[in-house]
Amino acid sequence: MTNMVVTGAAGYVGRHVTRVLLDLGHNVIAVTRPGSRRDIDPRARLVEADILVDDIDSMLTFGAVPDVLVHLAWTDGFRHNARSHLEQLSAHFRFLTSMADQGIGQIAALGTMHEIGYWEGAIDESTPTAPLSLYGIAKDALRRGLQTDLGDEVVFQWLRCFYIYGDDRNNQSIFTRLLDAADGHKTTFPFTSGTNKYDFILVEELARQIAAVVSQQEIGGIINCCSGTPVSLAEQVEAFIAHNELPLSLEYGAFPDRPYDSPGVWGDATLINEIMKRSVTSTSTGDSGDQPHGV
Repeated sequence: MTNMVVTGAAGYVGRHVTRVLLDLGHNVIAVTRPGSRRDIDPRARLVEADILVDDIDSMLTFGAVPDVLVHLAWTDGFRHNARSHLEQLSAHFRFLTSMADQGIGQIAALGTMHEIGYWEGAIDESTPTAPLSLYGIAKDALRRGLQTDLGDEVVFQWLRCFYIYGDDRNNQSIFTRLLDAADGHKTTFPFTSGTNKYDFILVEELARQIAAVVSQQEIGGIINCCSGTPVSLAEQVEAFIAHNELPLSLEYGAFPDRPYDSPGVWGDATLINEIMKRSVTSTSTGDSGDQPHGV
């Protein structure tokens, strides 16, 4: 049984990851900012701490040095040019390197495809980065800094995520805005051409992928957490409207397509598919202890 700390456990992704890790039999300490507890699985042990301000002592805060740290905490994730991304960058670096110094041997942190910047086609682990937003710049800098500082002494996993949807009342995506429009009795929704293709992943599936990654140590480095399948924005949105039976029709062309958006970008899922396959195999053979946990 593995002892895991999940930061940002009250967040959009964190709540789902916490639940999946608990389902897999891990001991989970769910770290939240003071006052931000919300819908966290009661099986987790809750710890309130501001990791970006406080100096965290693992023994005092968690009761022991955990086996794995899953760092999902981040502010303004849906506001890509918020200054907070760069203002808090050094605090994220300080916290994660401090945890490594205190003996945590495996650290996984949430990344984003926005580290890449403009790109056409599949993104793999070696795709060069040239971020175009403050969010992407901060995430890319954090990854580079950690890879340099942690070296080979820590199993470091960078969970590069793509376009997340699902549980849409708790995020700030276009799908949330569609629900809000329907709630406001709107019948039309202004839209772009919708031809751009992206890699969409359900937050529940993303949580399963993250749980599988952090439940093993054999594969580290950058890992794309993605579907691997490009889908046009129009197709995804139309399917969402139909599935949720929203009384909305899209006003195509009401907004121009942004010149810096790629006509098609998605994740290369080769590595995550291998990890998920290993995870399923581990479950079917009944492995436990230090072996990868299944999903």
